[in-house]
Amino acid sequence: MDFFVDHAVLFALVCAGVAIAYGLYLTWWLLKQPAGNARMQEISRAVQEGAAAYLRKQYTTIAMVAVVPFLALGFYNKLGWGTAVGFLVGAALSAAAGFIGMNVAVRSNVRTAEAAREGVSPAFRVAFRAGSVTGLLVVGLGLLGVAGYYWVLTGWLGNSPESAVDDLIGLAFGGSLISVFARLGGGIFTKAADVGADLVGKIEAGIPEDDPRNPAVIADNVGDNVGDCAGMAADLFETYAVTAVAVMLLGTAFPSGELWLFPLALGGMSILASVIGTFFAWVGRGENAIINALYRAVLIATVLSALGFIPVTLAFDGDRFSFWQLYVPALIGLAITFLLVAITEYYTGSRWYPVKKIAEASKTGHATNIIAGLAFGMQATALPVLVIASGIVGSYYAVGIGDGDPHIYGIGIAVMAQLSMTGLIVALDAYGPVTDNAGGIAEMADMPESVRGVTDPLDAVGNTTKAVTKGYAIGSAGLAALILFDEYVRGLVDEGLNVTFDLSDPWVIAGLFVGGMMPFLFASQAMTAVGRVGGEVVEEVRRQFREDPGIMEGTSRPDYATSITIVTASAIRSMLVPALIPIVIPIVVGIIKPEMLGGLLIGTIVTGLFLAISMTSGGGAWDNAKKLIEDGAFGGKGSEAHAAAVTGDTVGDPYKDTAGPAINPMIKIANIVAILIIPIIASIHG
Repeated sequence: MDFFVDHAVLFALVCAGVAIAYGLYLTWWLLKQPAGNARMQEISRAVQEGAAAYLRKQYTTIAMVAVVPFLALGFYNKLGWGTAVGFLVGAALSAAAGFIGMNVAVRSNVRTAEAAREGVSPAFRVAFRAGSVTGLLVVGLGLLGVAGYYWVLTGWLGNSPESAVDDLIGLAFGGSLISVFARLGGGIFTKAADVGADLVGKIEAGIPEDDPRNPAVIADNVGDNVGDCAGMAADLFETYAVTAVAVMLLGTAFPSGELWLFPLALGGMSILASVIGTFFAWVGRGENAIINALYRAVLIATVLSALGFIPVTLAFDGDRFSFWQLYVPALIGLAITFLLVAITEYYTGSRWYPVKKIAEASKTGHATNIIAGLAFGMQATALPVLVIASGIVGSYYAVGIGDGDPHIYGIGIAVMAQLSMTGLIVALDAYGPVTDNAGGIAEMADMPESVRGVTDPLDAVGNTTKAVTKGYAIGSAGLAALILFDEYVRGLVDEGLNVTFDLSDPWVIAGLFVGGMMPFLFASQAMTAVGRVGGEVVEEVRRQFREDPGIMEGTSRPDYATSITIVTASAIRSMLVPALIPIVIPIVVGIIKPEMLGGLLIGTIVTGLFLAISMTSGGGAWDNAKKLIEDGAFGGKGSEAHAAAVTGDTVGDPYKDTAGPAINPMIKIANIVAILIIPIIASIHG
């Protein structure tokens, strides 16, 4: 059993290599699949080129922005170049996970459409394996970055474990910075294109979704990939890496047992379980066969992880914590994953009451659709928050079983166990844009109706899984941020600052209010950007319809490139100001008063968690209510209920795909910035 202690870093690196190698094998397999006829390949190539052009421009902009924090970290003696290099490692790996995963997704969409000629099972296999590439790269590169950089710092450079883990904070910051830009920029791109295409195409022109006559249709398909694939990959890479580093930091508080290596071993074990779980994603029979196939893979991987955690935990139990004190929090983390997935599925799945009720409310008009969507979005916060609160209390006191005292390290284990399932959760998310694009290609390439009969149910499930993964990501962000807050408090104490966060202190109260404001201000900026850029797309689509009547008649082809250019430039420009909110405000508040910054962090976590869950669940419910009506319920396509549902979906789009998900990295980047500026705070207030 001591193997997992003595060789924890090596074990983590090998498991990371397994994830990356299996992802590369799946990529090779996918590229061998038939890519359809010339028209299908032409459409797919346009999506590929648009997505690649956007990401190149986005990452170039981020690289220029990243120069400032890199130099600031390097030249500030209290942090140093170890932290600065870690920042570059985290940023590079986060960008790579999104870029590679997206490139596989935009090549798999046409192959999914072609496989749909043979039926649901072959098309599902292609789409799920494409999503698995992104998921496995996220956990593989995440664990490779954390374990590999730790190994370089301790094995090559001879740093102490405590010093090495401190430098890993830079890696977490690099991943967070990429994540917040990727989530914002990708979210603004995808929803601005979607809103522009829907408002003119569906409502004004009365043409179907993914109609090739719509000048914004290619931009819409590009957006699915840069938002839901590259954006989610960067988001959960950051959450995974930040959590691993935060739990390692907690582990350094215990001098014996090398508990700072425990999260690496947990992550490695779950990677092996996730790889095995992918083999159980096969479509059976029954009405819910598709979504059951996806959840079966997650369930198998979760059970295998729970079993695999036993030998890992036995290796790390010792003087401070017994086996059960470590194993119970890990089980709690896996249970939180299951419950968050189930709850989000209930509020966003088309087979459950909330979505059916929103669809029914659409019969009486646009306003009642909006009211129902907002109401269920608010209601959807209750159960996840109760699950998270129970997990916090349960895992905190679980490490007190026996003679031990309760400790926040138990929460850290629970969060790491939850995030260890990231590989398959991201696979569920990245599956969504692949099936969505496949349906669009089938429509634009005039493939047989039987193909849409396969891609549409695959896409409907993808809408639900995308919402489910966002709920999972946001829940984990709340737990991870709590650990980071504890690190902020410990860091102040280590610097000799005797700071208490008492609710009778007006500075703490002021910080709570400022922190509570930040997610709302951030979400407002993101929503405004979608509305502004979407308006530009609307004007462009209207212009083309007005100046070239042959587009609607089908005698001339629209100019797709202009819409992509408009959205790319505007999305990049619009992401910069909101991204500064979680960086600049904590720095200013920390300079004013460390107690105020502590209040700010808690306020951001609490309001951000509620706002993000409400937005993502409400937006997902609006989307599937529209799908339910388009499938024939409550009047079907072209009915008044459908028009109202399109309006609700248009409102829900920036909720669920832009503002809501981007709050996740925003919460954590504020906490990481607070930890990084502790030396500055100490020099001012010490």
